[in-house]
Formats: sequence, C-alpha cells, structure tokens
Amino acid sequence: MNRLSKLKKIFIKYNIDGYLVPKNDHYFNEYIDTKKDRLRFVSGFTGSAGIALILKNNNYLFVDGRYIEQAKKQSSRNFKIIDSSKQSVTQCINDLKLKIGFDSKLIKYSWYKQIKNNSNLTEIRENLIDLIWKPKKENVRKEAYILENCYSGNNYINKITKIKKILKLNKRKSFFISSSENICWLLNIRGKDSAFSPILNSQGLLTDKKLFVFSEKNKIPNSIKKNFKKYVKFVDEKQLNNHLIKIKKNLIELDPNNSVNIINYLKENKINFKFRFDIIYKLKSKKNKIEIQNTKLAHIYDGSAVTKFIIWLKQQKKLTKLNEISAQKKLEIFRKINNQYLFPSFPTISAFAKNAAIIHYHATIKSNLSFRSNGIYLIDSGGQYKQGTTDVTRTICFGKQNLSIQNIYTRILKGHLAVKNFKINKKTTGKKLDTAARKYLAKHSLNYPHSTGHGVGYFLNVHENPPSISKYSKNKFSLGQIISNEPGYYKPGHFGMRIENLIYVNKNKRGLHFSDLTLVPYEKNLINKKLLIKQEITSINNYHKIVFELLKSFMNKKELLIFRDLCSPI
Repeated sequence: MNRLSKLKKIFIKYNIDGYLVPKNDHYFNEYIDTKKDRLRFVSGFTGSAGIALILKNNNYLFVDGRYIEQAKKQSSRNFKIIDSSKQSVTQCINDLKLKIGFDSKLIKYSWYKQIKNNSNLTEIRENLIDLIWKPKKENVRKEAYILENCYSGNNYINKITKIKKILKLNKRKSFFISSSENICWLLNIRGKDSAFSPILNSQGLLTDKKLFVFSEKNKIPNSIKKNFKKYVKFVDEKQLNNHLIKIKKNLIELDPNNSVNIINYLKENKINFKFRFDIIYKLKSKKNKIEIQNTKLAHIYDGSAVTKFIIWLKQQKKLTKLNEISAQKKLEIFRKINNQYLFPSFPTISAFAKNAAIIHYHATIKSNLSFRSNGIYLIDSGGQYKQGTTDVTRTICFGKQNLSIQNIYTRILKGHLAVKNFKINKKTTGKKLDTAARKYLAKHSLNYPHSTGHGVGYFLNVHENPPSISKYSKNKFSLGQIISNEPGYYKPGHFGMRIENLIYVNKNKRGLHFSDLTLVPYEKNLINKKLLIKQEITSINNYHKIVFELLKSFMNKKELLIFRDLCSPI
C-alpha cells in the first residue's frame, strides 16, 4: 500500500473527506528539516512553499509561479498541480464544501479565517502523516549562541525596552511572539535548527518585567542562561500552555499569524487575548548602521567568490566535462576559501539550458545536465556570514547567443536598473517598483511568474517580510531595509534568465534611494547596447567600476586579466 492509500484509509476513523498537508512545521520557518517535511514525504515535492489537499478520490498540490514546472516534474503523477495565484486552496475548500481535516499546529489563524464560517475544516489534534511516517530522530545537540554586539549593532536590552514602550506593556498586558526569527533578532542570538538560516526554534512571551522564551531545553547552554538571567527566562517549550494559563486574567496581545492551535487554546481556556501585528517584523527590517556596514563587507567576500567562479567558468576549454552539480560544488569551494563564510543561505539553483526555466530548480543526479559550448547557465546562490546574508543570481552565456536572447536579457537588465535607480518617495510602494521592473518585457508581451523582490534578513532568513516588490505589495520603504531586485524571463523547455542584486535603502541630501550591495559583474556578452539609453549605460559602467575597485585585491594575476575585461565599459 502506497503512502497516499495509507493516509486515505485513516480518513474513515476521523470521519473526514480530505486532509491538508502544508509545507511548514509548527514554527512556520521557511526551511525545515527533511525529517519534518511532511509535504515532501506525501507528494515528492521539494520546493520551499506549497500545500496539498488530499481527497478520497483526488489529490491537489497548490504552488506559486516559482514552482509550477518543478511540481509538474516531481508530483504530477499523483497530484493535480494548481497555480495558487489563479486558484487558492481556500477557494477550493470553500467550493468543495467537504469535511477537510487539518493539524491546527501547522495552519495560521489568519489563513483559517478565510474559510467560510470555518465549517469545512475539522481540527485534528494529531498529525495524520505522522501516523504513517516515522523518520529517524537525530541525536545532534543544536545549541544556540550569542551574536556579539560588533555584528548586531544594538544590544538586546535596548531592543526589549523599545518594544515594551511601543506596545505599552504593563502588569496586566503582555505580548506573545510566535516567530523564531523575531526572538533571535530581539535577543541577538542565533541557532542551528535550519540548514540555511541560523535559527533557534523558539517562541516568546514579553511581559512588563521579563521575556519568557520557550524552546527545547537542551538547546540553551548555561552561558546563555547566565548572560540573560536578569531580563530573560528560558523555559522548556512543553511548558508554554501552562505558562499561558498562569496569566489568564491578563490581556495577551498576539499576531493573527499564530497557529490555529494557539488561538483555540486561548479560547478554550478563556484566556483574554487581542490581535495585534508583531512590530518586530518592521523593526527587524530596518538594519542599523553597523549591520549595513557589516553587510557591505559580507558582499565583498561573497562577490569575490562568485566572480572568481564566473572567471573560472570562462576559462574552461572543455565545458562538456562540467555539469550543474559539479559547477555548484565548485562555487561552494570558492566561498569556503574565505573563513568568514559559514554555510549557504538557501539551496543553490544551478541550472543549464532548459532546466533554468524551472524557477526554483535544484539539480539532482537524474536531472543533472552537462554544459555545452553554446548555451545559457543560471546560478542563484547565497551565503551566510556573521556579517550578513547574501543572495545573488547571474545568467552566464557560453558562445555567442542570437539577437533574440540578447534582447530578452537586455530588457531584464533594463527592468533591474529601473528598480535600482527608482526615485523613492513617501508614496513609493512595492507594486510601483514591480511595474517598473516588468515594463520593458511587457512591451513585448513577456513576463515572469514570480515577485521582483523580497526582504532579506541580517544573518537570518534570506527571505523576510517586509519589504517586498510584487504586483500586490503595498509595502513602503524605510532607511536600512535590504531587498532583492530580481526580474527574469523563462521559456519552458528552452532557457531561463534572471539578474539579481541585493539593494538597500540609503539616504543622501536628496532623500531616500537604493544602493547596490551585490558586487558581481553582469554578463556583457548578453547585452544589446542598442536597446540601452545613455543613463542605463552610465549606470552599468559605474557599477562595474565599483565592482572592480572593491574586488580586484582578491584576484590573482591570471584572474585579474579576465576580471578587468568583465568590468570594462560597454
């Protein structure tokens, strides 16, 4: 009996017609351990976002535009793949009017409220996937550690004091923090609960006197307990419910993005609560001067590694001996040369030719393509440094490409430059920037099925919100925010192209503006200069001049010759 059949057999016991399987665990972090990835287990889908609706006779997998092609390849044998931008899982549930079971620990209350009267959803206190899947537990101790002030730029006492003041906490009011990344930022601590983000899985309750942090006990060493003794108390996560009961007479404010399980527990036990957006998200997004200064350094380290990799690729005489996996491994070697590099900030996308059209493609032994002397290669990767988090995409060509390909790349680059050079004011939203990024592709009926930019954490999650650049983003921009700038174009079965820099909101006498953080040359061999206006040419040449000056000291004599050419004026 296969996995789906085993799961559906359990439906009878719980009197349900279907079951929801989201990607996340109960911490809602972006990247989860494969041993907790229930969606991957049941569907084979390995992308970082998605949700399955498994019914008695049909199975649906909802993913956004980044993952349509990937989901088709990995899961279409047993699942109907649905673009969530065209039909959401909530719409589907509302239309079906069937009794759908779900694990309330894995579903956000804000999402749950979108289901009409919630009558179609049945809360199940145990996870049904766990009844048919028993992955081996790791016996690795993942201790948290302190991020020194020279990296954070602001001590935790100042942060806690500021938040208490904003929230107006008192003896009768506290605030529940459900986000692990927000706890890590608030206390200037980091952990080892993710392969790509330095996260300590945790939640917190901030009162007028102390912050109670709920996590696995064995992850908090005595050195951290002593350091935070006066202001913070670390409590075993199993004691969370008991702790909430103790203060049931007081008002607890919390973000509506908490789990259904937490909200239902508060309701069942008549604990007084009120919804309030977690202000830490916004405060965390505004990097201070020390964080920006450090991040610039991280991008010099990272830019030198990626540029050395590109130079190495350009030197290869027998490209057919290279493939997506070997190239990806080589880039990791270049990053590891710098002892400040810790680990990747997300799974590297190393995609040649048709595989690059799969937006969040990950090379496997089965899919691994060998390079050819005439083709396009997309490499999207990033690193975690204590000085910051990086994320960069470059499209590299081998051999001379036809004018059509050059024109598409140039239009992507024009959109990329339009974002970077956008004049920010009080009314500037992510939606306006997104429109500017797509403008030159749209003139030729071309588009891309993902957002143009996401916020980036400081030695934390590579994706954070706010800010964002998308068709729907109402986000406005604040000094110190870091965001990606990544327009692209994808032709399924043929090729994919994307250009991504991290930029940050800077300030001068004329006001706010974007400045580049990423330091990697663009692919000049794909630029059709005839499509560029004078200001765009100047912008490209100025960028390459900065890249060359900041990275030249990292190059050996042989590399320097090629590097000089990569950064020469167009």
